[in-house]
Order: sequence, then structure tokens, then C-alpha cells
Amino acid sequence: MFFVYIIEARESKRYYIGQTEDLEERLSRHNQGKNLSTKSYIPWQLKWWKGYETRSEAVKVERKLKGIKKRVGLEKFVMVNGFSGCGAVGPATPGVARILEKSKIFDFQIFRD
Repeated sequence: MFFVYIIEARESKRYYIGQTEDLEERLSRHNQGKNLSTKSYIPWQLKWWKGYETRSEAVKVERKLKGIKKRVGLEKFVMVNGFSGCGAVGPATPGVARILEKSKIFDFQIFRD
């Protein structure tokens, strides 16, 4: 499974959009400063995510999200298109629940089946 994700910088509240096969590892790399685009805004927290069967599907959605320039438009897109996460409806996969638990982002229990 491939994930499209949106992370939020805790202090600046900036969003970063990406896609990955390993969401836990990718969030860890962002918070370790191993991505030049996100290094200056550490720490990051997982805000929304959605799984896709193929990388090509994930890349297509990632590009669409990156084309949305206004925060309100981005937030509307994730709500309308079934993303899970903070403020969204949907179960977290066991891997995502583990990430949320580790980062203490929000009460991940509400997203479990």
C-alpha cells in the first residue's frame, strides 16, 4: 500500500504533502531533518493520510494536492475525498495508529474500528 500524506509543522503550522510506501519511516525522516524541504520546520506531525493500491495512484493524488495553493482548499479536498486523520473520519491502519501513538498528535483511539 502507498500513502499520500500531509504533515504539519507544529510551530509554523505549514503543511507538507508527500507520498510513500512506509509512512512511519517517512515521518521519522522528516523529523530527523533528512529532507531539505522540511528540515527548517521540525518537528512535524501527521495530519492526514490516505492509502492507495499503486504508487501511480498515490503520485496522481499527491500532484493534485500540491496544485491546491490555499490551505482552505487543501483541507476541503481531504475531507471530501475520504482522507483519514485529525478532524477526518475513518479508521487508522495498525501502522498509522502506531505512528499517531508515538507522536502523541491526537487521540488516535477514535480512528480505530
